[in-house]
Amino acid sequence: MRNDPWLSRWLPLIQSRAAASPVLEIGCGHGDDTATLAAQGLAVIAFDLSRASVAAARLRVPSARIECRDIRDPFPAEARGLGVVVASLSLHYFPWAETVRIVQRVREVLRPGGVLLCRLNSTQDGNFGAGQGAELEENFFELDGQHKRFFDEPAVQRLFATGWRELSRQHKTTRKYVRRKALWEVVLERVD
Repeated sequence: MRNDPWLSRWLPLIQSRAAASPVLEIGCGHGDDTATLAAQGLAVIAFDLSRASVAAARLRVPSARIECRDIRDPFPAEARGLGVVVASLSLHYFPWAETVRIVQRVREVLRPGGVLLCRLNSTQDGNFGAGQGAELEENFFELDGQHKRFFDEPAVQRLFATGWRELSRQHKTTRKYVRRKALWEVVLERVD
């Protein structure tokens, strides 16, 4: 993997919205974003499904609280009234109805005015499975035993249509995983 400093441009917003509350990071992987957040002096509560990733992230960012947890399980008890949630490439493993429920749960842990910064697989992400394997739902595939959802712009808009104000939506590419990866970078504010 390569360095992917996507959060850097959002750090002023993250700092202002986090205030004194921790940042919740969903799907922290090896701790790239965790390290970026912690380096800014932010308290971070992070989790990932992979025990190996959690172990690596704990070594890399000992100041963060990092757990092995499934996103479908309850969020950590301290994740209430938050100003910031980060979910980079971690919301795409589920059927549509479950994805909608997860996003609603994320919204519920944010205080009004809190922000979600997320990145979602794009339907143009052919290097990482878009349009490949058995299609279980529209743009939701099973390939080699793994489920992945890919988002086009209307799907991004539908996912965040209720209870959110969009601050930014951009189609981007990254070389985080060496090969070009297409994704949507979306920043949203909770509204009531």
